[in-house]
Amino acid sequence: MQPTVEDVAKAAGVSRQTVSNVLNAPERVRPETRERVEAAIDQLGYRPNRLAQGLRASSSRMIGYRLEPVHPHALASIHDRFLHALADAGRAEDHHLLLYTADDAEGEVAGAVALHKAGAIDALVLYGLHVGDPRPAALRAHRVPFAAFGRTGDDGGHPWVDVDNAAGTAAATRHLAEAGHRRIAFAGWPPDGGVGDRRAEGWRDTCAELGLPPGPDLRGEDSLAVGAALAARLLDDPDPPTAIVTATDTLAAGVLRTVHARGARLAVVGFDDTPTASALDLSSVRQPIEAAGHAMIAALLKPPAAGDPPPARLLPPDLIVRGSSISP
Repeated sequence: MQPTVEDVAKAAGVSRQTVSNVLNAPERVRPETRERVEAAIDQLGYRPNRLAQGLRASSSRMIGYRLEPVHPHALASIHDRFLHALADAGRAEDHHLLLYTADDAEGEVAGAVALHKAGAIDALVLYGLHVGDPRPAALRAHRVPFAAFGRTGDDGGHPWVDVDNAAGTAAATRHLAEAGHRRIAFAGWPPDGGVGDRRAEGWRDTCAELGLPPGPDLRGEDSLAVGAALAARLLDDPDPPTAIVTATDTLAAGVLRTVHARGARLAVVGFDDTPTASALDLSSVRQPIEAAGHAMIAALLKPPAAGDPPPARLLPPDLIVRGSSISP
């Protein structure tokens, strides 16, 4: 059984209201009493499961968010779409975003802690989590409420929302197989224990499920030049694959550059469905970014029932079929 507010109050020798004040309005509690309650919280391992109580009662009604640096080689980023969806969903709940920058994960946490202590933000949205990400544990240690877009592999202690990346590449692989392709390659970035590996996993598992030997598994930086180079390697093979699933639209666009330059025939599916995909008539997996933004705000502001774990959502993507995924 998870410890309750009553358990903390009993251990600290205070009232339930005092515990609530320590969690939501610590300035109202005498320092020695606050220290006693915090010690009881740490000893019992108590974790509030009604985050929204503190958020809705706060004066700032601001949610912190670190602006991600722009990838110099990417054609387009889903980051802007996510940020817009987040702001739109927050506004509907009378909450707004406070944006800040940081050089790295440590700086992001330090900035969030400072803003939270100053009362400038009530909570934080983390973007782009990965396996072993140090940010969730650091924020929990400083008692900064947050929800995460992405997973770390140990996600039981905070709300999170993610896209089912493996399902996206699985749909792309199945679509190509249904079109008659029997040797399907994959192009992604180097193993990362997170999103990139899940996208490779969806392709690999679906090939196995359909009884298809997986084509070459090529990895490299997420750039047009790398996509073009990987395509050249595939086409130079004496027995080249007839189709390829890529981890991003950037890699897919690079692949198409080489395919068109050589007048070759190779079915291509990208991932993210950026505006570039539509311009290039590129089939691509569309992430439900707008739904993810709204789900993030809901995870922060709509509490679970007493005793339930923090909310977690895994959203399915959609495959958008265009002219690039041709038959062999």
